[in-house]
Amino acid sequence: MDKVTIIGIDIAKNVFHLHAAAADGEVIYRKKLTRSRLLDFISKQPSCRVVLEACGGAHHWGREITKMGHDVRLIPPHYVKPFVKRQKNDANDAEAIVEADSRKTMRFVAVKTAEQQGQAMVLKTRDLLQMQRTQAINALRGHLTEYGIVAPQGPAHIHRLEAALSDPQHFIPDVTIELCQRFLDHIHALTVQISELTKQITIMAKTDETTRRLMTIPGVGPIGAVALATLAPPCETFGKGRDFSAWVGLTPKQHSTGGKTQLGRTSKMGQRDIRRLLIIGAMAVIQAAERRGLSENTWLARMLARKPKMLVAVALANKIARTAWSLMARGGVYRSPLTV
Repeated sequence: MDKVTIIGIDIAKNVFHLHAAAADGEVIYRKKLTRSRLLDFISKQPSCRVVLEACGGAHHWGREITKMGHDVRLIPPHYVKPFVKRQKNDANDAEAIVEADSRKTMRFVAVKTAEQQGQAMVLKTRDLLQMQRTQAINALRGHLTEYGIVAPQGPAHIHRLEAALSDPQHFIPDVTIELCQRFLDHIHALTVQISELTKQITIMAKTDETTRRLMTIPGVGPIGAVALATLAPPCETFGKGRDFSAWVGLTPKQHSTGGKTQLGRTSKMGQRDIRRLLIIGAMAVIQAAERRGLSENTWLARMLARKPKMLVAVALANKIARTAWSLMARGGVYRSPLTV
């Protein structure tokens, strides 16, 4: 047991597989443990490196095992997959985790605190409620279209549908009116919950020093700032802003060979919510600049003159991501005009 330097754990709901190895890669033991026995067994092991896949529950186990004095690392699952030998099973997965960790160039996921996971849940819950509201609105619009009642998309036009239900010019059966009223009540309840979560996120953004500095960047609001501070890896994970932007998925996807560089569309890697919020913020910056009037000698004006607006928004989001990393890594606030 004293030779163990690394333990790979393939976690699941109830059954966990462990693969322990020495510094030279020699297998010390393989074990299968139930959920209730895992922590007790790990607590009796000498201090070593414990590696898990960064999947559901990994951050919880990472925190608990760290308390026991072990060095915990989380590896993205798609980096572990190439090391699985032939047949895939839990024991081979645990061995593959150890093999992946032995690579010096391997990249890891930082273990999140319970507070960070709580903040992330607020963001994800708000997104879920927004999707449910959109689904309910579209269902209501679709049902009323069958009676010749139409309205533009979006929650801002719900009042048109509500007014049409009481309009005598439209013949609508009583059962339809009753069901549509259920939809309207559901949409209103969701709107109230979304507003409450938005206020909670705004308070979170104002009380944290990092998010306050991030909000000085044009295009980054309270929701975007909290998402960057909560969902992104630690800034020291990246050597420069371009690396962070590539992780977010705002750089072109490469398919290069033979010394010939071939760039495609954006890679869309990394955290989807951060990428979406940065692009939405960039589009808001573009629309605000168009309303004010653009100077011809700015980068934004030159880009809009020869590129589609959505492409410019992605390019601007790339700039915002690099700036956000710089503020998180080096401190300070945003000072220079974004469109220069």
